[in-house]
Amino acid sequence: MFVNIIKTYRDIVAICDSNLIGKKFEEGEFQLDIKESFFKGKEESVEKVRRIMTDMIKEDATFNIVGENSIKTALDEGIISKEGIREIQGIPFALILK
Repeated sequence: MFVNIIKTYRDIVAICDSNLIGKKFEEGEFQLDIKESFFKGKEESVEKVRRIMTDMIKEDATFNIVGENSIKTALDEGIISKEGIREIQGIPFALILK
């Protein structure tokens, strides 16, 4: 998985499955564009991604999570709930804005 932490007044944590970088999905009027400039940070192991998620949620970060593995990891860590997951062309994603 790729993790990109964007430092702003409120940190943004972009996490996506490695195989989705650079792809675009459309369904009706909705679009999911997994741009390298936003999502392609450092490629990390599942264990490292888990630590980043639990650390950054404590810092009141915003999350943008895309892909089956990334979503599963966020669910396992309690960062998101199943109700917060949406799909475009079968690709799951979730946004966390606290």
